[in-house]
Amino acid sequence: MKPVVHPEASVFKVRILFYLLFLAVPILNGCQNKNYAQIPDKTAKEELQEIKAEEGQEDLVERGKYLVSSIGCGDCHSPKRLSSLGPEEVPELKLSGYRQGQELPAFNKETLENGWILFSDEFTATVGPWGVSFAANLTSDETGIGNWNYKQFETAIRKGKYKGMENGRDLLPPMPWPAYAQLSDEDLKAMFAYLKSTKPVKNAVPAPIPPEKLATLQSKK
Repeated sequence: MKPVVHPEASVFKVRILFYLLFLAVPILNGCQNKNYAQIPDKTAKEELQEIKAEEGQEDLVERGKYLVSSIGCGDCHSPKRLSSLGPEEVPELKLSGYRQGQELPAFNKETLENGWILFSDEFTATVGPWGVSFAANLTSDETGIGNWNYKQFETAIRKGKYKGMENGRDLLPPMPWPAYAQLSDEDLKAMFAYLKSTKPVKNAVPAPIPPEKLATLQSKK
């Protein structure tokens, strides 16, 4: 025998199903509204990004200052004065390179022939088989890197090119650019940001002296 389905039971089931669907609609709408509420306003989000960008710039300069100081850029690029503690950086000339017009002391040719490399008393000039190299001005002055763009700075560090020019001469010792070339892009950008923020010091560093002209600097026996 086939089971008998009472008509009222079918109507009851339809009513229950309709009631459940009626309750589900506001619940689903509530979930959707909740999700939309979590999405920040576009204008507010852009504003937040701008604030973070400003704070990030400050952090970038501070990071650059830390890197420039810790990896010893001032050891060669800052003029020194001698004290009881040895050579100390001259604060007002920080990172300005070999002093313009400063006279180099004489030296003995035999010293170089015996395998020595010489530093000046301020550590801003070096004499070796390559001739005489002078530490560059790294301050934000136009005689330093004031007119440089980041690409030039990156080329100077990554490829060891004078003034960051692709067709420029190679940087001379003791500039350890092969080591600095291993720094991350973030670190280089931070260093560049800091150097561009430094106090400008007007100081035109002389061109290097080639080996064949070292005789003019050698002392007489």
